[in-house]
Amino acid sequence: MPLRFPRARERCGIGGMSSITTAPDRAAASVTVGTGPLGIDDVVSVARHGASVVLDPAALDGVAASRAIVEGLAADPEPHYGISTGFGALATTFIAEDRRAQLQASLVRSHAAGSGAEVEREVVRALMLLRLSTLMTGRTGVRRETAETYAAILNAGITPVVREYGSLGCSGDLAPLAHCALVAMGEGEVRDASGETTDAASALAAAGIAPLHLAEKEGLALINGTDGMLGMLALAIDDLRMLLTTADIAAAMSVEGLMGTDAVFAADLHALRPQRGQAISASNLRRLLAGSPIVASHKGPECTRVQDAYSLRCAPQVHGAARDTLAHAASVADAELASAVDNPVLTLDGRVESNGNFHGAPVAYVLDFLAIAVADVASMSERRTDRFLDRARNQGLPPFLAHEVGVDSGLMIAQYTAAGIVSELKRLAVPASVDSIPSSAMQEDHVSMGWAAARKLRRAIDGLSRVLAIEVMTAARGLALRTPLVPGAATGAVVSLVAAAGAVPGPDRFLSPEIEAVTELVASGEIVARANARAGVLA
Repeated sequence: MPLRFPRARERCGIGGMSSITTAPDRAAASVTVGTGPLGIDDVVSVARHGASVVLDPAALDGVAASRAIVEGLAADPEPHYGISTGFGALATTFIAEDRRAQLQASLVRSHAAGSGAEVEREVVRALMLLRLSTLMTGRTGVRRETAETYAAILNAGITPVVREYGSLGCSGDLAPLAHCALVAMGEGEVRDASGETTDAASALAAAGIAPLHLAEKEGLALINGTDGMLGMLALAIDDLRMLLTTADIAAAMSVEGLMGTDAVFAADLHALRPQRGQAISASNLRRLLAGSPIVASHKGPECTRVQDAYSLRCAPQVHGAARDTLAHAASVADAELASAVDNPVLTLDGRVESNGNFHGAPVAYVLDFLAIAVADVASMSERRTDRFLDRARNQGLPPFLAHEVGVDSGLMIAQYTAAGIVSELKRLAVPASVDSIPSSAMQEDHVSMGWAAARKLRRAIDGLSRVLAIEVMTAARGLALRTPLVPGAATGAVVSLVAAAGAVPGPDRFLSPEIEAVTELVASGEIVARANARAGVLA
């Protein structure tokens, strides 16, 4: 699992897990930041797996060239927003030349006003990387040493302490970004590479990094952006790509364990409704169930079942809709990763223009869309879990999959846990982006709440991983109880993996550690890896 600091871990997620990990072999050793866009995998590599940052020399030359434009405007007796004026509601106030450095430092200090628990290390690294990416476009007017300092902080493993609350998502993620800029100035709190808390000045000195003394416009350039919400979106996309495949694996195990049919997953049936995500999930289910002795055991004319319940039969439709939502979110993330978000911004022809590109609406909407999809996928998973425990619907298995009926409760309360999480996920699916609360003396009179949307999505993703883990654990026990019938190669491999973690049929015992162990298998990607080894790489 990626490194997480204890306090962040205790506070984040439904069960304390702040994020899902991905296979380390996918992470690059280094990521080059230049004028072009970063990819989602680049963000994950730096934020989650500690890849180093390399600055493109040509892009640094462009940064220096755009800085010359800012310095020329700074010498102009005419006021220019963010260079020789105040900010926000004070945009018309001219600032004398000898006070402008103080203006930039004061901006950062005043905006570093976050409150609450610490934000996770991977989120802070993501937002710093994305702010650096914008600096390297040459559209912000910062000095090259400012970009170099951000890269050095990332490469030294220094993580600014950013607090949970403070961003309204417009102008971008002001407070979280200000906490990072404050550290670059040698002020505020950080965690060093070992995770220990220390002051920024000491951490920078130990890493041989000189604190920044901000020049004109640099304070603005360091705090105006959607980098926090975008970083969390990139991490969420990475998580959900793996979790939606896990959902297909869990559904296949449930179809087998509940003596369902694979006929409904036929390619020609799904071609009648050409939704791309649905076709992918149906293909996964066909591959996972191919050659299953359990499925084959009841395909004859003696089987009187006409149709499976929706939670089995309609899994590709629901999982597929979530996949399509994820694809849309990824397209929005890709566009945002290709953006240079600042205010004011230096145009390609050398103008300095005010704009509204910092508004987080595009990112906020898809963060909310994903929370809706997460809640629905988890809801369907919990229904499949429940079917295993009801003797009227589980096709001959013992009630609650108990070892000694009447004495043992089996997995009764594991389903309660899944149900409780699903209930919370429904609350987390209420969109944050429909809310807006005015700020800055009504200058910022409509805000995106994208940061809040991202924070609740992270909690929702943690919940989904746990609900899927409970289904996998339940289905594995159900399949084990079908002996002498055996599952297919891919699902059987997952049953063996779960059994090795201690989740096997038997008398009642302390169940929580087993749930946590299987959750770790889900979160680490081991469930997907084990199925891939037998079914081929699933989509």
